[in-house]
Amino acid sequence: MANLVYLVPLFPLIGFLINGIFWKKMPKSLGGAIGTVAILASFIVSLGIFFEVKSAAFHGPVIVTLFDFINSANLHVPFAFQVDALSSLFLLIITGVGFLIHVYSTSYMHHDEGMVKYFAYLNLFVFSMLLLVLGANYLIMFIGWEGVGLCSYLLIGFWFKNRDYTNAAKKAFVMNRIGDLGFLVGMLLVLFNFGTLSYLEFFGKITEGTVAVNSSVYNWIALCFFIGATGKSAQLPLYTWLPDAMAGPTPVSALIHAATMVTAGIYMIARSGVLYSLTPEILHIVAVIGLITAIVAASIAIKQYDIKKVLAYSTVSQLGFMFLALGVGAYTTAVFHVMTHAFFKALLFLGSGSVIHAMGGEQDIRKMGGLGKHMRVTQATFLIGCLAISGIPGLSGFFSKDEILANVFMHSPVMYAFGILAAMMTAFYMFRLYFLTFNGSFRGTEDQHHHLHESPAAMTIPLVVLAILSIVGGYVGLPAVISEHNAFSDFLSPVVTNFGTHHLSHGTEWGLMGLSVAVSIAMIFIAYALHRKPEFKENTGFAKVLENKWYLDEFYDAIIVKPIAAISGLLDRFAERQGIDGIVNGVGKTVRWGGDKLRLLQTGQVGFYIFIMVLGIVVLFTISFFWVK
Repeated sequence: MANLVYLVPLFPLIGFLINGIFWKKMPKSLGGAIGTVAILASFIVSLGIFFEVKSAAFHGPVIVTLFDFINSANLHVPFAFQVDALSSLFLLIITGVGFLIHVYSTSYMHHDEGMVKYFAYLNLFVFSMLLLVLGANYLIMFIGWEGVGLCSYLLIGFWFKNRDYTNAAKKAFVMNRIGDLGFLVGMLLVLFNFGTLSYLEFFGKITEGTVAVNSSVYNWIALCFFIGATGKSAQLPLYTWLPDAMAGPTPVSALIHAATMVTAGIYMIARSGVLYSLTPEILHIVAVIGLITAIVAASIAIKQYDIKKVLAYSTVSQLGFMFLALGVGAYTTAVFHVMTHAFFKALLFLGSGSVIHAMGGEQDIRKMGGLGKHMRVTQATFLIGCLAISGIPGLSGFFSKDEILANVFMHSPVMYAFGILAAMMTAFYMFRLYFLTFNGSFRGTEDQHHHLHESPAAMTIPLVVLAILSIVGGYVGLPAVISEHNAFSDFLSPVVTNFGTHHLSHGTEWGLMGLSVAVSIAMIFIAYALHRKPEFKENTGFAKVLENKWYLDEFYDAIIVKPIAAISGLLDRFAERQGIDGIVNGVGKTVRWGGDKLRLLQTGQVGFYIFIMVLGIVVLFTISFFWVK
């Protein structure tokens, strides 16, 4: 089955080509069906590959080479896919959650005139992400890496007639390019020092020590890769594009935030774990940046009123938790949280889309309230998502979050304390969102209240499936205090293992688990008490700072955007218009002036021409007589 891995990205590519070529003439329902079936086919093949990798008979990794991509005297880069535990797991996450989002989109986007084009973009997005995780070398990963960046631009700015949406798309594209430059430089360093971009060859040369390089080279490569990850996975300072990505349709937000694009950085660092294990200084930077991002984003989410913006900052915060896990060497744990987060975050985003659909496009939670009476399925599934992300026992988020915090505690109790703070804020802002949306009395208009209704089955069925996954998904990675057999870690162990971590005593782990659960439950009750009868006053002081997102966008605008715009204005005025344009226009004016003067010689009088001819003969005779010897 592994030899058929090329079919996994091929099906979305075919779906993209069909919908992309015929989108103007194709019926919307047919376009949605083609896009959805393409992802379903990929999911079925991915399931077969996963079970083959999971079987005892599998001896991987398996490299499937399709053709030579670059073949020169000193460089050979095949277009090849690598099938192993890590790639097969991500295939399931991308195609499984992606399929549910496609099904949801068939109803959510049904009234949009560009629905077929939307599904073409969606298929291309999934195709690019599959390339990213399947590539057997960094170059194929980079192609997928750039592909998801392009697709994010197309989908975030899908409703391009709105200038704010197109600005958000451009912001995402530009900020990702900054990180991508770091990734590209890291790739070139690998190629220059090791002569290969293949994972197996690169990691083999690292572990065997067959290439003599200075240890600082490892640090620079790891740092450049991490810069790439900060852009794609929205970490400080390159995270501000992600909340603005809410400009796209809600299913796009679910796809970007849950199953695909933002997890690319975590995948890349986990894939490069052999490298990062040799660079503890860079790992510490990864952990610190992740922790700061988790806290800053969680604090901002506390004072946001756009339902999608709250979830967007929640995603940034959870990505911070994943990078924190990577930074303390808990690679497997970070990937575990990627999986559980894909379930409950896709559920929450699609649930918010159901709410927005019922509210006629309204996203301000101050104008909602009491929706649970009209949307039972959406309310129940959204509640499960909130409980899961808050780390309540029995749900998937509890197991992955507890494992992260336990590994962080082993690494640094100080970092653990800040991690608990971020977890507390997570529970608070999620249940603030839940209570303001579904509890109490309705605060919107009478017309909105009249049209409140539960979403159709094509939207609620994916919610129910994701809710079930959000409950049971964590049981594949039970902590040591519950089971000595961690199926998730054992499955990934041939490819990814935790670095520099050790087991806690059962008593300590129970204590940490109890503390985490206790503070989360306390935050839920506080959120209920504060928002049972909400009063919305203008924020002042520190609350206003949080509402304005720590003024980071304004800060970037002041120190980066405005100076660059000012320099560009000066260059435009002096270098471009007076310099380059002046030279070009000056040449034209000189030629024209010369032509105007020379045309005076064309008098049309034969006598004048004979005179000039005779004069020329005399001049030539004189020159030849006196100078030519």
